[in-house]
Amino acid sequence: QVQLVESGGGLVQPGGSLRLSCTASGFSFSNYFMTWYRQAPGKERELVAGITPGGTTNYADSVKGRYTISRDNAKNTVYLQMGSLKPEDTAVYYCNARGLGANYWAKGTLVTVSS
Repeated sequence: QVQLVESGGGLVQPGGSLRLSCTASGFSFSNYFMTWYRQAPGKERELVAGITPGGTTNYADSVKGRYTISRDNAKNTVYLQMGSLKPEDTAVYYCNARGLGANYWAKGTLVTVSS
């Protein structure tokens, strides 16, 4: 059974940091492109950051220099380290796995940036 389980969301003050984790099971994680998306209230889901099986990364312009995506294939886990958080980063963050003809989504974790 395929599962993507996220953790690490919550409430943080502006300027603070959070680390999201997404742990996979039920598929060959190391062969998959892993991506973080987010969806803010009233807005469309947008790509935040992605990482290839080989470790190449890409970022949305809005998070470059503040967020870092990484993966640990031994732990079947992808991470999103978020720093210098802003209120506009508030959103539900989703982990996505894509590859080998499959596309899997996690349920989402809420990140709220507020004082």
